[in-house]
Amino acid sequence: MDAILAALADPARWRLVRLLAERPRPVGVLARLAEARQPQTTKHLQALERAGVVASERSGQRRIYTLRPGPLRDLAAALTGLADDAEAVGGAGEAFDRRRLSVQAERLAADAPGWADGREFGFTRSLPGPVELVWRHLTEAELLARWWTPDDLRISELVFEARPGGRIVHEYRDAEDLDGSDAVVGRAEGAVTRAVLHELLSYRLSPLLPGGGTAFTADVEYGLRPLGGATELDVRYRVGDSSVESADFIAGIETGFGQSLEKLAALIASHTSNAVDDGAEHRNQE
Repeated sequence: MDAILAALADPARWRLVRLLAERPRPVGVLARLAEARQPQTTKHLQALERAGVVASERSGQRRIYTLRPGPLRDLAAALTGLADDAEAVGGAGEAFDRRRLSVQAERLAADAPGWADGREFGFTRSLPGPVELVWRHLTEAELLARWWTPDDLRISELVFEARPGGRIVHEYRDAEDLDGSDAVVGRAEGAVTRAVLHELLSYRLSPLLPGGGTAFTADVEYGLRPLGGATELDVRYRVGDSSVESADFIAGIETGFGQSLEKLAALIASHTSNAVDDGAEHRNQE
C-alpha cells in the first residue's frame, strides 16, 4: 500500500493514471496528452508499474500501458476503512468533535472572570464491587493512576493523601507520550477536604494554566452507597474561581470525567471477576 501511495503522490503520475483509466495507451501518446517529454513519461510509467498500478506489453514497435484496477480498489477500500474508523459512532473521532464544539461554545461564554462559577456536573455509576474496593480505587494513588484520566491520556505524576488537608497533585500527558518528550497536557493541585471511610470523599482541585495560574477551582464530592455486593457512586463536581482562560478546561469536564468513571467501572468489574475466579479455583483445589 505504501508503494501505491508513493507512486500516486506525484501529480504527473496521477495524470497518467487518469489517462490510462480511459483506455490503454502507448508511451508516445501518453507523453503528448500529458504535455510532457517522453523520457520523463517513461520513467513515471515505470514507477507506476513497479508499484503494480499499471502493466505494459510490447505491441509491434510500441509499448502499450494499461491500468490495473485491483490495486486502486484495494487502496480505495483501505481509505474507506480509515474514514469509517474516524467517524465510527461512539469512537474517538466523535468524542473529539463533541469536545471541539463544546470548546467553541465555552470560549464564547467566557467573557469575564467568574463566568462559570456555580456550574455543576453530576455523575452516577453503579459499580459491580463492594464499597471497600471502590474506596481503595478512589483513595490509593496506585489504583487511581489506572483510571483517573480520559481515554487518550496517562498519569505522569500523582499524589493523593486521603485525609482531610492531604495534598493532591494530578499531572497527565498524552497516552502515547511514554518518554515525556511532549508537553504536559495538564496539571492540577489541591487538597482533600473530607474523608469518611467507605462513605464520602471530597476534595478541592485547581487545574493550572500553562503560565502557572489557576484555571478554575473544582469542588468534587464522591458519595458511596452499598447495594448488596455492588456500590452506587454519586459524584458532584462544582466549578468556582473560573478565569476567562478556563474555557478549554471546563469544556472537557463532562466527557473527560465521564470517560474516567467508565474506566473505573471496568477496573472494578475486572477486579471482582478475577476475585471470583480465584475463589472458585481455590475451592476446586480443596
